[in-house]
Amino acid sequence: MRRPHIRSHRLAMAVAVTTAATLTAGVASVASAAPAAPAAAPAATPSAAKVVDTARAAALAHSSATGVGKKDTLKAVDTMVDPDGRQHVRFVRTHRGLPVLGGDLVVHLTADSAYEGVTRAYRHQVQLASADPKLSAGQARSRAAAAAKGQAGEPELVVDARDDRTALAYQVRVADTRFDEAGGTRTVVLDASSGKVLSNAPANDSFLSPALLDKLRKRGEHLNPVAGQATPAAPVTAEAAPTAGFPTAANGTGASFFVGTVPLSTTRTGTKSFVLKDPTRGNTETRDAGGKELEKFSDGKAFTSATNRWGNGTTRDRATAAVDAQYGITSTLDFYKKTFGRKGIKNDGRGAHALVHFGKKVGNAFWSSECGCMLYGDGDGETFTKPLVVLDVTGHELSHGVVDATANLQPTRVDAEGNQFGEPGSLNESLADIFGSAVEFSTNNPKNPPNYLMGEKLGLAQKFLRRLDKPSLDKLEGTVDYWSKESFDTEVHAGSGVSSHAFYLLAEGSGKKTIGGVAYDSPTYDGSSVTGIGRKKATAIFYRALTRYMVSTTDFHDARTATLHAAKDLYGAGSTEYKTVNKAWAAVNVTAANAPSAGH
Repeated sequence: MRRPHIRSHRLAMAVAVTTAATLTAGVASVASAAPAAPAAAPAATPSAAKVVDTARAAALAHSSATGVGKKDTLKAVDTMVDPDGRQHVRFVRTHRGLPVLGGDLVVHLTADSAYEGVTRAYRHQVQLASADPKLSAGQARSRAAAAAKGQAGEPELVVDARDDRTALAYQVRVADTRFDEAGGTRTVVLDASSGKVLSNAPANDSFLSPALLDKLRKRGEHLNPVAGQATPAAPVTAEAAPTAGFPTAANGTGASFFVGTVPLSTTRTGTKSFVLKDPTRGNTETRDAGGKELEKFSDGKAFTSATNRWGNGTTRDRATAAVDAQYGITSTLDFYKKTFGRKGIKNDGRGAHALVHFGKKVGNAFWSSECGCMLYGDGDGETFTKPLVVLDVTGHELSHGVVDATANLQPTRVDAEGNQFGEPGSLNESLADIFGSAVEFSTNNPKNPPNYLMGEKLGLAQKFLRRLDKPSLDKLEGTVDYWSKESFDTEVHAGSGVSSHAFYLLAEGSGKKTIGGVAYDSPTYDGSSVTGIGRKKATAIFYRALTRYMVSTTDFHDARTATLHAAKDLYGAGSTEYKTVNKAWAAVNVTAANAPSAGH
């Protein structure tokens, strides 16, 4: 099933934003009554509550552009105020009191709190004729359980506004499904009138797709992940026992699988007792799932030590996997904080959680939005013999958490095996790769040299899983270098190459280059030469585009527009950075001229 890509108008360079009369249909766009002049900083920063109230009122006042009607209620999930005073409020919507799937939007205000434009998902008007379902909750539960082959929870009535429909629907969480390798929970959406399954998607995002795992097993690949040179953890520097009691922060060391011996911030709970919980990073903690597929982090067993030394670099010590997980999570949190000022995955100041030794014979790693944590299996004993607690895997998966908390990019369809398809899902995977590689560069651990390769430590025969400079070198997933009409319905890991390649070209440019000992040779679709603006600026542009100008349905052409808006905000419409964003997207065949029109 292909999501309609209907656009009535696009600007070639997105220098100005469109009027309400020329809003695009069917996909996300940015609309405004007039081009916005650079705003002067306001005299005083308005309170978050005032910004939300103003944005909500603006959404209703400009309903022809925003699609917000009198029967809609907007709930703010993110409020952003720029240094120049401009404001952006991300909303989710209810219609007649029911949550709307595909109804998310971002309202943009000037520094003077005037309406400037909107970025919204599906563009049709949400108008529900009746909120009375023909299907009973019991019938919905039974059909959802049958569809996902698991135990269905309590159905929730929602409005499904995806794929240009407006349907009263039931949303049902189904646990212990037979489809998924681990964390077997799916979200099933059923038409409340006909009982038709509208979507059936895994709740967890896995690093390795079902199709890839199947291919590796058929090829008989037995991977030998590249471990670090772990040395026995050094004795902890003597710390004076606190006189005021416990708990308190402490400095420990860990011997990991992949990055050698690393420092760990832990919690001292007694004179000679420590917990693998980082009080300096919002109580970030890793626990032991004990070989069970736990649904709650709190059900995991805390890692404790009498010495504040953790792991021994081998599977003989259950804490070794926890060392890699904890180090990867804190490194990711540090990257987001020092680079963007983001405090935690949801920007709420809270730490992140992880469960290692998750399930039995699970050769994968997952981000669970339900648990709000990372889940790491120990390997399936065949293809993968070690836990996938690699730094860039953690950075990738936690970045999915950041995407969930911001644009919440969603695939357009999911097949029976759990493989995801469509451009918004591909963009989600791409952003996770982009920021996952950025975590490596930010951490700069010599035992895990930073590069634009993903999964290079997994021991794959092709020496990496994906790469950003020339994505098509990934033959396992069939990743593509350039956009085409087939991108509408490409598996998301394969399709991710389009925007990952655009990012690499923006950061590093085209042609041959050696960075950190790795040789790259990035081609372009049109044979053009692109000169990069640097990784720091490129990362800033993509992050701003994600947080302010992307929504759940953003596709590659929308992402081009979003990054152009972000570059304009940061560096100006006439800047080299802005022009290079346009060149980078053209170099992967994403242009204003080939933006999909009606019928696609």
